[in-house]
Amino acid sequence: MFSSNKPLEKLNIFSFRGIQMRTFHLTWMAFFLCFFGWFGLAPLMTVIKTDLGLTKEQIGNIVIASVAATVVARIAIGKLCDSWGPRKTYAALMGICSVPVMTVGLVHSYEGFLLFRLAIGVIGASFVITQFHTSVMFDKKIVGTANAVAGGWGNLGGGVTNMVMPLIFAGFVGAGYLPESAWRLAMIVPGVMLLVFSFLYYRFTKDTPAGNFDEISITNTSAVKTKGSLAQAAKDPRTWALFLAYGACFGIEITFDNIAALYFFENFDTTLAVAGILAGTFGFMNLFARAVGGIVADKVGRKFGMAGKGRLLALLLALEGIGIALFAQSGSLAVAVVTMLAFAMFLKMANGVTYAIVPFINPKAIGSVSGIVGAGGNVGAVLAGFLFKSSTISYSQAFVYIGVAIACVAAVVALVNFNKNTETAASETTALETVKA
Repeated sequence: MFSSNKPLEKLNIFSFRGIQMRTFHLTWMAFFLCFFGWFGLAPLMTVIKTDLGLTKEQIGNIVIASVAATVVARIAIGKLCDSWGPRKTYAALMGICSVPVMTVGLVHSYEGFLLFRLAIGVIGASFVITQFHTSVMFDKKIVGTANAVAGGWGNLGGGVTNMVMPLIFAGFVGAGYLPESAWRLAMIVPGVMLLVFSFLYYRFTKDTPAGNFDEISITNTSAVKTKGSLAQAAKDPRTWALFLAYGACFGIEITFDNIAALYFFENFDTTLAVAGILAGTFGFMNLFARAVGGIVADKVGRKFGMAGKGRLLALLLALEGIGIALFAQSGSLAVAVVTMLAFAMFLKMANGVTYAIVPFINPKAIGSVSGIVGAGGNVGAVLAGFLFKSSTISYSQAFVYIGVAIACVAAVVALVNFNKNTETAASETTALETVKA
C-alpha cells in the first residue's frame, strides 16, 4: 500500500504520485540538465578549436579541466547532502553553475576558456545528489534499480547534448550569426534551463519521504544528519575499491563524451552533425543500459549478497576493458560503431552496479560514500585526459591503454570482499532503514 512518508518498495516509472516519485523524476531531470550544461561544449569543439586556435595539447588540458574540479566538488557535495540536505544542495548547485554555462561565450582566449571549463565542471557533482536523493526515497530491495534508472536517465543528457547542441548551433548560424558567435550564443540555452530548474527543484522536492531536514522532528533529523563522518566512510577499503571501479567506468564515460565527436570527425572524416549523432548514440544507451545494471545487481544481491554484486561488477569491468581495446583497433566506421555500442553496454551496466552497492557500504554516511566514489569517476577521467593531451600518443593508442587499465581494476575489484560480518551487516541495514524512515 502507498505510504506518504516511507521509502517505496516499487519503482513505477510512469507514476508521479507522492513525494518519492515526484522527487525521483525531478532528480533525474535535474541531472539530465546538469549533464547538458556540463558537456554542451563538447560537440562544438571543432568550431571552438578553430575559433580560439587551440592545439591538441590545449584541447587535452580543457578535457582535463572539465572533469578535474568535479573531484573535489563531489566530495564536498556528498558531505553537504548529509548535513544540509539534497534539496537545498541541488538547487544551489544548479543556480550557481548556470552562470559560467551562460557566460562561457564571453571568453576569447585559451586561458579564459580553460578557466570557464574548470568552473562548469563543478556541476558534475550533481550526480552525488541524484544518488543520495534516490537512495533515501526507496527501500533497500529496489534502491539499486532506482539509483541506476535515475543516474542513467540523467547521464542521457550527455548523449542528447551531442545531438542537440550542433542543431542549436546550426539554428543560430541559420539566423545569420557567424560560427564564432553561434557557439557562444548556443551555450546560453542550457544555462537558462539550469537556472529555471533550480527554482523548480527547490519548490517541488523534499529531502526525505518524511519531509525536509529542517521540518521533520528532532529524532528523525538526527537519524539523517548524525551520520558517520567523511573520515569514517574513507576508512572502509570497500569505498576505495568502488572509487577505482567508478573511475574505470564512469570516468571513461565522461572522457568519451568529451572526445567522441572529435574522434569520429578526425579519424573517420565524418561531418560535424554525423560525428555528433554517433557520439550521442553512446550517451543515448543510458536510457536503458545503466538501469539494466541496477536491476541485475538487485537480483544478484538478493541471491548471492554483496559478494555477488562485487563479482558482477568485476566481470562487467573486464568486458568493458576488452571492448574499448577492440574499439581502438577498428579499421572502419561500421566496426567502430559496433564495438562502441558493445563496450558502452558493459560500461553503463557497471555504473549501475557500482551505485547498487554504494548505499550499503555505510548507510550512516550515504552522502560521504557516494561523494568519494563519485569523485573516483572524475579522477579516472582526469587520468585518461592526460593520455589524450599527449603529443606522442594517438587517440587510438590512448584507448588501448585505457582498456588495459580497466582490466587491471577489474582484477582488483574481484579480490575485494564486499561482505561484512553478519552483525555489522544487520546494523547497517537497520541504519539504512532508519535514514529513510
